[in-house]
Amino acid sequence: MKALVVYESFFGNTEKIAQTIGSSLGLTEAEVIKVSMMTPEKLGGLDLLIVGSPTRAFQPGPETKSFLGTLASGSLKGIKVAAFDTRAEMNEKTPGILRFFAGIFGYAAEPIAQKLVRKGGIQVANPAGFFVLGSEGPLKEGEIERAAEWARSF
Repeated sequence: MKALVVYESFFGNTEKIAQTIGSSLGLTEAEVIKVSMMTPEKLGGLDLLIVGSPTRAFQPGPETKSFLGTLASGSLKGIKVAAFDTRAEMNEKTPGILRFFAGIFGYAAEPIAQKLVRKGGIQVANPAGFFVLGSEGPLKEGEIERAAEWARSF
């Protein structure tokens, strides 16, 4: 099985999660690349495509949105797909207005997954979110292990 993990990262947190996912798939052909390096040829012969982005203003980053917009209709037909994001953890210290908007608009993984399915992909896992501390990180303790577990669930 040939897999590709495509990611966008601003502070290195999403990249760490992407690398963990790629190495945890247990496949001999699992490539992990930045979304800026993605070309249509990379989809050839692909069995599994995983796309991840930091959540920026309750949506995927600009390069991820651009990449998803360039995918032709049906271009992922028959390809298994999954999506993940990195996000700030909402807790009692988070301002109420941010919790409110997060509840309404959500995070990056959900719209990524929806786009991948609309392009013909077969969703193999629920969209996943991995937590960073603050706006720049680091990753919350245990998130690397949780990402590895998520990748092994496919």
